[in-house]
Amino acid sequence: MYAESAILTRVIAPTTGNLSASAAKALLELTFPPSDIEHMNELAEKNRRGEANQQEIEELEHYSRVGNLINLLQSKARRSLANG
Repeated sequence: MYAESAILTRVIAPTTGNLSASAAKALLELTFPPSDIEHMNELAEKNRRGEANQQEIEELEHYSRVGNLINLLQSKARRSLANG
């Protein structure tokens, strides 16, 4: 996962604010639907209790990766808006 994260960070360059204002605003609206948030919370709780099976752990990792991607994109969006 570290390799994926490092590669995405280099590709997205979240500290480079070079997006248009409309693109940046659109990226800032990205979020998980409420049903996914509820499901993630259930998976995380099962994992904390040590009750998650391998499939559930992998699903939680997938959600985490998508969340990290969204965070990188939104960081770039915020930087772009701050740069005007």
